[in-house]
Amino acid sequence: MRRVTGAPGTSAPAVAFGALLRHWRLARRMSQLTLATEAEVSARHLCFLETGRAQPSREMIQLLAGVLDVSLGDRNAMLLAAGYAPAYGQRGLDAPEVAHVRRAFEFILRQQEPYPAIVMDGAWNTVMRNAAAGRIFGRLLEGAALRPEHARNAMHVVCHPHGLRRFIVNWEAFVGPLIQTVHREAAGGLEASARLRDELLAYPGMPARWRIPEPGAPVPPVLAMRLRKDDVELAFFSTLTMLATPRDVALEQLRIECFYPADPGTEAAARRLASGPG
Repeated sequence: MRRVTGAPGTSAPAVAFGALLRHWRLARRMSQLTLATEAEVSARHLCFLETGRAQPSREMIQLLAGVLDVSLGDRNAMLLAAGYAPAYGQRGLDAPEVAHVRRAFEFILRQQEPYPAIVMDGAWNTVMRNAAAGRIFGRLLEGAALRPEHARNAMHVVCHPHGLRRFIVNWEAFVGPLIQTVHREAAGGLEASARLRDELLAYPGMPARWRIPEPGAPVPPVLAMRLRKDDVELAFFSTLTMLATPRDVALEQLRIECFYPADPGTEAAARRLASGPG
């Protein structure tokens, strides 16, 4: 194994790791005893790890990170804090090593036609989309005064006063659960999610109650986004798909959102738009 900071037996890496371990244990609302029991290690040893009195092995870090359900990026941070090299790479979809993943995404996006589908990263930025997403959502957003970085972000698109918000009939019912999702991601330690949450809540007209996280709030099993512009009405519900066993920080965060017609009128409209101008 290769260490990148400190040396075996030094206390600084152990202290740094211990602080991160405690952070994630508290973020998951677990006691030391609960974490020790689920990881099948002694509570005394776990206490020593948190206080920096014991140096964790790579295997122990992976074990505890797995029980705490820590992302691959944060596992890398825990490894670095303990003085070890990161275990996971971070490659974009244009990297040759992940060409097979990009082809799989392209296949899914094509199969979703004539209905929209997008691929988002962990910060809700759209990194891929099919033609239907451009035809349908692009038509609604035509001429919208959105900055380029906001136009690429799914949450900004639905929350910005000049975005889809103008056309979502059930906007508060639809966006409220999404805001709670961003709250949960921010509470899990994702800095990008915390920034996104603050940017979204700064928009005018955002309900004040959305500023307070509601971890126990019920989430509807299916919630349709209902759109109306002039005499056109559309309704979609969506599903999210993620890679089952990613071994890469960036790939772990990718999500495919596929939109499906919630009524026969939307199905007919989507097929009509796909057939040509009109």
